[in-house]
Amino acid sequence: MSGEIAISVRGLRKSFGPKEVLRGVDLDIRHGETTVILGGSGSGKSTLLRCLVGLERPDAGEVRVLGTDIFSADKKTMAALRRRMGMAFQAGALFGGMTLSENVELPLLEFTDLPPTTRRIVARIKLGLVGLEDAIHRLPSQISGGMAKRAALARALALDPELLFFDEPSAGLDPITSAELDRLILELQKVFSVTTVVVTHELESAFSIADRVALMHQGQFRVVDLPEVVKEHRDPVVRDFLDRRPPSQERDAESLLRFIEDL
Repeated sequence: MSGEIAISVRGLRKSFGPKEVLRGVDLDIRHGETTVILGGSGSGKSTLLRCLVGLERPDAGEVRVLGTDIFSADKKTMAALRRRMGMAFQAGALFGGMTLSENVELPLLEFTDLPPTTRRIVARIKLGLVGLEDAIHRLPSQISGGMAKRAALARALALDPELLFFDEPSAGLDPITSAELDRLILELQKVFSVTTVVVTHELESAFSIADRVALMHQGQFRVVDLPEVVKEHRDPVVRDFLDRRPPSQERDAESLLRFIEDL
């Protein structure tokens, strides 16, 4: 891992109506690392991910991806940048009327001039990477949820991206299928040295794949550090999340005072 910064976030703010979802977020994501953005429902992690890939424009702040400020870049620059990014959406977002092969071919059709035969070959290779070489002609309705997640990953890999983004990859999967997907993410990161950003609320998955964990709460990061450091962190909000404790205002106030006194 080079230690160079692939994605830099500074002062990111985003509101929906009166609710401020991102409250001045700062984050650096290093080349070749897997960074897991962890947090509960409503913490702001999915909104942050949409900002990182340019699907959501923040109210304030800056996102630089591979050196490009994505919210001031022109269309040509952004098109070139998207060629270097892959995204696997939470529900797979596969097109139901297309086979898995045709779904994987879509980025190639949009961003390259490859002939149809070559696109089909590339799609077969990518589906083979995720263990779906025997399902290339199936429709999304003909496969399981775990297979749909893997097909979405194959599509995200179609353009050999430098950056790979996952939104809740384990959502809706049984523990065994989830663990298999985690192993696949680790293998792909190891083989291709792709910079990976994973948004999830699943603790076991997060700590099994992360090089660094960034834990969000109410639109801000409470801790960004190595997994082993985060696991032992004493911040009361971090502890509540990791220990799966429901929040208690009284306990939070007392725990916060003790935490500050111990510093």
